[in-house]
Amino acid sequence: MRCFGVCIPRARLRIDSRCATTSHTTKCAIEMHKFRSHVLPHRKDRLARYGGRQRVTMLTGDGIGPEMLAHVKNIFSFANVPVDFEEIPLSSNLASDDAIMDTAIMAIKRNGVAIKGNIETRFDDPQFKLRNVELRKRLDLYANVLHCISIPTIPTRHKGIDIVIVRENTEGEYSGLEHEARKGVVESLKIVTRNNIERIARFAFEYALSHGRKKVTAVHKANIQKLADGLFLYVSDTIEYHRRFPALTLGTTVPSYSWSG
Repeated sequence: MRCFGVCIPRARLRIDSRCATTSHTTKCAIEMHKFRSHVLPHRKDRLARYGGRQRVTMLTGDGIGPEMLAHVKNIFSFANVPVDFEEIPLSSNLASDDAIMDTAIMAIKRNGVAIKGNIETRFDDPQFKLRNVELRKRLDLYANVLHCISIPTIPTRHKGIDIVIVRENTEGEYSGLEHEARKGVVESLKIVTRNNIERIARFAFEYALSHGRKKVTAVHKANIQKLADGLFLYVSDTIEYHRRFPALTLGTTVPSYSWSG
């Protein structure tokens, strides 16, 4: 994998470059709880434990998912980790109805934490609600955080890679609003809002400070999507980051440029 990730024409924020820990780091780490999903319950006390053990929702998924999570359970068992898994057979199977999704959502809200196996994306039924998208939307899991780091013992094309990609997870192309206007003509809507753009931008800035980074790069396609990604670019640059995040530098780039070379 290249350090810049895969070329996907979607607005996102990229955080890169290590720096010395700033005086804001501790404060920002404490404030990161503000960016939790608004759907999941906020608790000041510890999650409920039964006999000193924590319950974790396990979404087994399909494909390699069940096999991988079986190994996870074995590792936790051998290590005597005080965790009990509440397994939910959520998958991309068409027979996996909405009742199973509702059960999964309730279990995640109840336990406060979940581990998910691979859930395949189906393309054969346009009416089928994709399970991954449903989880993101119903739990308001708006920030997709990917930490790309090179491992010294594994030969790769690029060395010393340490980049974090923060992607908005619920809007834009994920709005999932499309229809066939007439035979052979499909319209797809990309919905973006200022509030959610500001939320993901603030998340990226707070994350950068709390993890000792010094630069945030807004990756956009405003050269083509002048209104949608133009708004993303404008909001990212006007949330008073100069005053609130003086230790950070904001840059911008277009994917076709940042992924090349």
